[in-house]
Amino acid sequence: MVSIFLVVELYPIIYVISCSFSDPDAVNAGRVLLFPRGFTLDGYKRVLEYRDIWLGYANTVFYTVVGTCINLAVTLPCAYALSKKDVAGRKYIMIFFMITMYIGGGLIPEYLNVKSFGLLDTRAVLVTLGALSVYNMIVARTFFSESIPYEITEAAKIDGCNEFSIFFKIVMPLSKAIVGVMVLYYGIGHWNSYFSAMIYLDDRGKFPLQIFLREILLQSKMLTESAGTATSMEEMARMEEMARSADLIKYCIIIVSSLPIMVIYPRLQKYFEKGVLIGSVKG
Repeated sequence: MVSIFLVVELYPIIYVISCSFSDPDAVNAGRVLLFPRGFTLDGYKRVLEYRDIWLGYANTVFYTVVGTCINLAVTLPCAYALSKKDVAGRKYIMIFFMITMYIGGGLIPEYLNVKSFGLLDTRAVLVTLGALSVYNMIVARTFFSESIPYEITEAAKIDGCNEFSIFFKIVMPLSKAIVGVMVLYYGIGHWNSYFSAMIYLDDRGKFPLQIFLREILLQSKMLTESAGTATSMEEMARMEEMARSADLIKYCIIIVSSLPIMVIYPRLQKYFEKGVLIGSVKG
């Protein structure tokens, strides 16, 4: 049974990789099932020549790194504070946070709020929106309450440490597992995000990679649909060649855009398993 699930999970990845090295005509004809057909590197060569892809790549790396750092800076201290049972009003603060998981203001009020803060068409809007995920905060809070012994913090207080010293010098070094989980959760969220950029950004120089990937996919679809409406053989041939080029490059972009996550995930997996297991016991 496990082998079946493994095949089901791996096949889409293998298929996309094979398509990225295959001739687009073979892909469109359905002749690529497992291994590449008509092996070619033209798709990757065109990706290297496509300036917008690398611009989007650089922007996405920036949004992911800066956004994840902001997420950690907001989520972990909040979770640690709420993990302490002697915090006044702890129960009501948690209720306040949890209400936001079920009730949202909506897109229009959020847009007006972003506009009033002067964040429209700025990089800051993509790294500050959603700085705190309540679900992630609950997971981290449970981890702190279950994994950090109360006696350690009390001993540190007796030795003269304040709350900031306890958090940075004692709690954080003991919490690598949950930090790895938060980095993975928030990092993947930032890397795959495109909707906020589509709503709040106008400057193409600030677009993340996913926006350019979406444009290429839409371009491929439109060119394929419009090829049949061409008024001359030359125009039809030109549209078909453009659609073929878009088909060739889109699989390569999927591989290029997914590669960093595929490289980073195995390094965080050991922390991921431990952090999620402990953090999901309660909460």
